[in-house]
Amino acid sequence: MSDEEAAEAAINPADIRLAAMNLLARREHSVLELRRKLKRRFPDESLLDEQLSRLAEQNLQSDMRFAESYAYQRISRGYGPLRLREELRERGISKPDIALVMEALEIDWHDHAVQVLENKFGDGSPLDIKEEARRARFMQHRGFTAEHYRKHPHD
Repeated sequence: MSDEEAAEAAINPADIRLAAMNLLARREHSVLELRRKLKRRFPDESLLDEQLSRLAEQNLQSDMRFAESYAYQRISRGYGPLRLREELRERGISKPDIALVMEALEIDWHDHAVQVLENKFGDGSPLDIKEEARRARFMQHRGFTAEHYRKHPHD
């Protein structure tokens, strides 16, 4: 038996569970994030998947709970819906779950975008086209569309 085989044979499912629980105690994680982090220490993917499935069944790990927590955190840091959807997708959240989370947020993206723009640039209008372009790039990077932060006719 090679050293690598011996190391894999020595992996205890309880060790995987404990490592996962330690990560989850710090913050919510998606299954994909947990798998990536734990795979470094525990190369046996079938054992890893088995333990991650058990954690989800026992509701100790939840992609929906992670997505909600992550969404509120990113919104509080001034990010918009486009960036938020993309970041959740990158973390392994399914499109239907992303749609549910986005709907549950009940956030007025226009008000949020205007607040983010004012926090960064103040409430004055851009002085020239260069400044307007700079603001637009900033807002696009944050995940907002022009419709989110442009003044509406009724404003």
